[in-house]
Amino acid sequence: MLAALGWGALAASSLLLGVALAFARRWPVKWVGLVLAFGAGALISAISFELALEGAKAGGLGVTAIGLAIGALTYFFLDGVIARRFAAGRGRPGRATSSDAGPALALGAFLDGVPEQMALGIGLAAGAGISVGLLVAIFVSNLPEAIGSATQMEKAGTARRTILRLWLAVAAICTLAAVAGYALADVTAGDFQAIINGFAAGALIVMLIDSMIPEATREAGRTAGLVTTLGFAVATALSAAS
Repeated sequence: MLAALGWGALAASSLLLGVALAFARRWPVKWVGLVLAFGAGALISAISFELALEGAKAGGLGVTAIGLAIGALTYFFLDGVIARRFAAGRGRPGRATSSDAGPALALGAFLDGVPEQMALGIGLAAGAGISVGLLVAIFVSNLPEAIGSATQMEKAGTARRTILRLWLAVAAICTLAAVAGYALADVTAGDFQAIINGFAAGALIVMLIDSMIPEATREAGRTAGLVTTLGFAVATALSAAS
């Protein structure tokens, strides 16, 4: 349990790092797009090898597929709630252009981060140790969301102290999601672990297609495809080595 708390806190710390980077300087749009592309590639690797594959091993393909469907629909519904609340489009591109982009992006990071962190805790509970590939994927994918939100909120006149408090809260909840994933996987059978793994995978697949990949392509252009492949390769290599 303490291990899940520690690793979850490390993964969530990238949210606070993103806020610090936003306060330190103005980041070129293309750089943010490249980070998004790398994170998308790393997440594709994590979904394939750390979530879907491990879920199939724990409870079978059928049970994992049920989790996939539940996760995808849950993310789709909650993303729609955020879009309606902030008069925005779906996904990160829509949230970034909403009337209140900073808080919308923060809620989006929360929505993205919970299934990611739960998957981290599940892996620890399964006795597989920490997945370096998944950890890198979470860490990198958090940065653009935090940078974008903090920048937008500061532009709107929000005090830095308030922005930091908001992101501390998001990071704390994401950290607790890792602990929740560990606890659930530790006391349940393989079928339930497969559903949780599938849930995280399904939610992240929708997030990638609706949010990260379109935004990475829009901000970084054709280079995004190459950097996404690099992210996939690095995360896969790290997963194999861990």
